[in-house]
Amino acid sequence: MRQTVKAENLEIGMYVLLPKKWFEHPFLKNEFLLTSSEQIAKIIDAGIWEVSIDVEKSKRAIRQAPPEAKLPSPETLPPIIPPALQDTLADRKLPAAEKAKAIREHSVIMMQRLMENPSAENIVEAKKGIAKVVDTILADDKTNEYLLNITIHDYSTYVHSVNVGILAVSLAKSIFKHSHAHNMLELGAGFFLHDLGKVKIDSNIINKPAMLTESEMQEVRQHPQYGHDLLDEARQLTPECKKIVLQHHERYQGGGYPLGLQEQEIHVYGRICVLADIYEALTANRPYRRGLPPFEVLRLMQTEMGGYFQKELFQKFVLLFGG
Repeated sequence: MRQTVKAENLEIGMYVLLPKKWFEHPFLKNEFLLTSSEQIAKIIDAGIWEVSIDVEKSKRAIRQAPPEAKLPSPETLPPIIPPALQDTLADRKLPAAEKAKAIREHSVIMMQRLMENPSAENIVEAKKGIAKVVDTILADDKTNEYLLNITIHDYSTYVHSVNVGILAVSLAKSIFKHSHAHNMLELGAGFFLHDLGKVKIDSNIINKPAMLTESEMQEVRQHPQYGHDLLDEARQLTPECKKIVLQHHERYQGGGYPLGLQEQEIHVYGRICVLADIYEALTANRPYRRGLPPFEVLRLMQTEMGGYFQKELFQKFVLLFGG
């Protein structure tokens, strides 16, 4: 027997079944016994307002909330930047492996909240959170190394955005480490927000468990322009963001979209995002196929996809993984 309980009324001893997929919240499983108040706080922080309770597996009886209890109003929705992300980034004593795992998990929550409500105000806030993550990648080599090796392979637009953001910032860090001519915070914003325009596309197309039709692909090909327009409307369309958002589906030898650019017509920022985007797309599990192992993806990119990206950049990309 199951009952629905508001997150604010959860108590230790209840057996919860979370309504989201495992990579959309900071827990390893979707159902478990509550054993601490910290778990309850994390559920609320993840933007989960109601959960199902398995009465038979629970060790505590369910007490219903008083009749006047209401769901949070828009003014009390969780912040775009999860407080847990800020705490993690500020914790200098947290081991690098744990820090990297927490940064990735809470960054996914941040991107999910943004894409569920991509208002101008939320875009501004998300860029602040992204900037803090980028600062950590640039300053903390050990955490950066762990971030590169704990990719979440299940697909959603916000998981993909975080994975590409981390990969692309790491590659830009290795390429531009001796230069002060690049605004790394705006680069990071562009990389993390490269697919923001997908919020304007029918979710049935984005999540379709099969290959897309040509008409559906035509709609998907609009997302770079949609992302450009969203950032422009929010007054957040910096030169770095513009190049990345518009060019991350261009191909080095031509044939990409939306402008069909090639070689040096594609800015180096766009070329970096192309690499990260392709790699992440091939390693991620999609509704219609399972992702490939990282080594197999790198081999495939080298032997069969050379026309998609710049060879010299790919060689530097491989070095990120110790290759």
